[in-house]
Amino acid sequence: MIVDSHCHLNYGTMMEDMDGVMLRAKDAGVETMLAINARLSEFDDVLALAEHYDHVYATIGSHPHEAEKEPGVQASQLIEKAQHKKVIGIGESGLDFFYEYAPRDLQEENFRAHIEASRATGLPLIVHARDADEECMAIMRDEMGKGAYPAVIHCFTASRSFAEASLELGFYISISGIVTFNNAKDLQEITRIIPLDRLLIETDAPYLSPVPKRGKPNEPSYVKFTAEFLSKHLDIPYEELAKATTDNFYRLFSKAVRP
Repeated sequence: MIVDSHCHLNYGTMMEDMDGVMLRAKDAGVETMLAINARLSEFDDVLALAEHYDHVYATIGSHPHEAEKEPGVQASQLIEKAQHKKVIGIGESGLDFFYEYAPRDLQEENFRAHIEASRATGLPLIVHARDADEECMAIMRDEMGKGAYPAVIHCFTASRSFAEASLELGFYISISGIVTFNNAKDLQEITRIIPLDRLLIETDAPYLSPVPKRGKPNEPSYVKFTAEFLSKHLDIPYEELAKATTDNFYRLFSKAVRP
């Protein structure tokens, strides 16, 4: 069994065929999914999915792209929503200087509010970092000085040094279908330095479908292709990689109830 540690079930066309999505995931051996909240205004939709399906959990958060549309996020808001039994993580949040859909100062304010909520609740922070390695790491280190918090760098595409620094902070690293792309040689090499007990896998569905589904809408069942690729690339038996990444998920997201 494997876990899709990061998917956006309320996006794309999945809502139109959710029972089918769940059935295909089950057939692929996906036992649990973490539905990520990217906009506070959509939290009720994400939570409804988690409440409807026993093996789906939710997060509470506001993506850095939304920092201007949802400014002034307060840790107290996140903490309150995180009390629900099916909410097991904070985020996703972080910095995105590639698109810069929101001013950098607002992204930072929201990011720090999410870290505060993670620290207060003990729930893992789901970090989005794109083209902002130095700035993101500076904030995470500064906030770590105020008190420890757990975290995972989701859909990792950053540098080797960022991976090493994240691991030094005790964070986990999640690998998406990008690792299967032919032009992802740097990322493929970075996966070799991630300890097996700190590795997670994800789809980021409906985005970033792995080979051989690249170009099609992604869904949780496709996380198996990423697991299969990593198994071969790292020369680890599939069953061992599946068990390790699944164990890691429940260790990090300890509020989740394992089937």
